[in-house]
Amino acid sequence: MNATDAVTFWDGVYAARPPATDPRPNARLTETVADLPPGDALDLGCGDGGDALWLAGRGWRVTAADLSAVAVERLTALARARGLGDRVTAVRHDLRGPFPYGAFDLISAHYLHTPFDLDRAAVLRSAAHGLRRDGRLLVVDHGSTAPWSWNQDPGVRHPSPREVAADLHLDAATWTVERADAPRRIATGPDGRTAEVTDHVLLIRRVT
Repeated sequence: MNATDAVTFWDGVYAARPPATDPRPNARLTETVADLPPGDALDLGCGDGGDALWLAGRGWRVTAADLSAVAVERLTALARARGLGDRVTAVRHDLRGPFPYGAFDLISAHYLHTPFDLDRAAVLRSAAHGLRRDGRLLVVDHGSTAPWSWNQDPGVRHPSPREVAADLHLDAATWTVERADAPRRIATGPDGRTAEVTDHVLLIRRVT
């Protein structure tokens, strides 16, 4: 499938939802970042923008990237309406191309799954290289399938955080794994339904 197919798919996903007026940040982001000093953050696959807005509200300068122009336009409008337009830069970006330019103190990739071809390991490896010293890469993946997920394939496999880390082939002298676990939580889907889900959480810090 080509880039046009992917753009059409993700624009359709967001266009089918009512615009979020108060998108929530992801729980794994808030628990990880709450005590960190603000700096420059990159939100990969920003979606409705809950993470980017939460970070900006706490003083972070956020580049929020998504393939969907619908998602990007909605986040830009929300940031301006909240007086955060100077702290949130929402950009349409295809991660199958060059990685977003810059050096970051935090790079967040929540549920960066797609039915289209994407070399996730290469993207996350580039993210690790995009960190400043003591910067962190937070990768949160689905560890289970929620009732509202676009992928309801019963045979889908969810690699563990340690497997994801191993696929990145990062030098242990430069990057260290600070967290790799699979906590559970009660999640709420876009339609208001709730369900217990498992998250696969990987946190990598650049030490040099």
